[in-house]
This record gives sequence, C-alpha cells and structure tokens, in this order.
Amino acid sequence: MQFGAGIFDRFIGKLLSKYTYSMATNQSSAPVTALFLDVGGVMLTNGWDRKSREAAAKNFGLDLDELNDRHRMTFDTYESGKLSLEEYLKRAVFYTDRPFTMEDFRKFMFDQSVAYPEMIELIKALKAKYKLRIAVVNNEGREINEHRIRHFKLNEFVDFFISSCFVHFRKPDADIWKIALDIAQVPKEGVVYIDDRMMFVQVAEGLGIRALCHTNKDVPKTRDGLAAMGLTL
Repeated sequence: MQFGAGIFDRFIGKLLSKYTYSMATNQSSAPVTALFLDVGGVMLTNGWDRKSREAAAKNFGLDLDELNDRHRMTFDTYESGKLSLEEYLKRAVFYTDRPFTMEDFRKFMFDQSVAYPEMIELIKALKAKYKLRIAVVNNEGREINEHRIRHFKLNEFVDFFISSCFVHFRKPDADIWKIALDIAQVPKEGVVYIDDRMMFVQVAEGLGIRALCHTNKDVPKTRDGLAAMGLTL
C-alpha cells in the first residue's frame, strides 16, 4: 500500500502534535498545587494482581486458569463498587465447596499488599514542603482499598480518595480525573498525576494534566521528573 505525500504529512503532523502537546503539558510554568496518585505500583504493590492470584492458587490448591477466567469476568464490577468482596469471591472462588474459609482467603488477599516506603516518604516530604493537596485516583475494590488505606495509614497524608469503588468510574474513564479535580478544587494546570500505567498517564495528559509514568525500580527518575516541574527537595 502506498500513501500520498499529503496523507503522510498529515499522519506525521498528528504524531508530532500529540508529542508536542504532551511535552507542553509537562513543561507548564504553572506552580504545582496538587499531586494525584495511583496506589498500586506507585505507593504500594498491586492489591490483587496476576502474581497474587498465582500465589493464591498455589497456596489453596486452586485451578489458576479457572480462577483467572472467573476473575476477568467479574473483577471490573467489583472495582466499580457494584459488588462486595464476598460477592466477588463467591463468583471467583467459592462457587463450589472449598476446604478453606472465605475469611482465610480474604486474609491471604490482604496480606499480599506491601508498601514502597521510598515513594511514600517522597510524597510526604513534598506535601510538607509545598503544602500540596494529595488525592488518590485509583481502581480498587472497596474492602481491599479500605484495608490498604488503614493498614498503611495512607489517610494520614492523602486528602482525598477518588477510588473507583467510591465514585463508580474506573480508569481510563476520564470522568474519574474530572471528579478528582472537582473535589480537590484545584485547576488542572496545577496538578501532576503519577501512575505506573502509560495509558492512564496519557489520558490524564489529554485532559491537560501534567503526568509522570512511574516505575518502582526507578524512583530517582520520578524524583527528577517532579523536580523539573518545580518540586525539589
């Protein structure tokens, strides 16, 4: 297939415009007044991901393929706040008799969460120095979310939790970021959003929010990205 010069030029132009917009968004001169943060992959490990399910299947003697299939068919509904954890588990695990209790399984699920102290301390220090508003914008089911908030004391430095289970929108639905802006009462130009998923970073940027894609293995890179936006320690 061949493309005419005009079509090719328009295609390249669109790519460059997206790149330029992203760069312009992150290079905004507006002072940062708020950080919007994901939880899983940023401040903590993921709450109930593939690795956790693999560990659960091994620990409880479950068929991993069956667990994953049933998980995929119902977990989004749980994260949207339309199912309780008990209802999710009845569909994904306890659809047949098991030699273990639901409470045993719940405890195992909750025990999979581990903190990333370096990232948490970075956020706390920036909040203290710059008087930032801190909002969590995450996809998570209610019981797992509330356990993680309490156990890791996230509510001691997070001002707002715009969690999918509370607002009934899941990323990448743009409405979850719009709700966060409304609740935090900050202009989008003053927000930096941090997530470990590039798609979610790009959706936030499309709304005019500066954003960073974070990996826990490269906290210094995230620190440098924040410093480039004026948040230095």
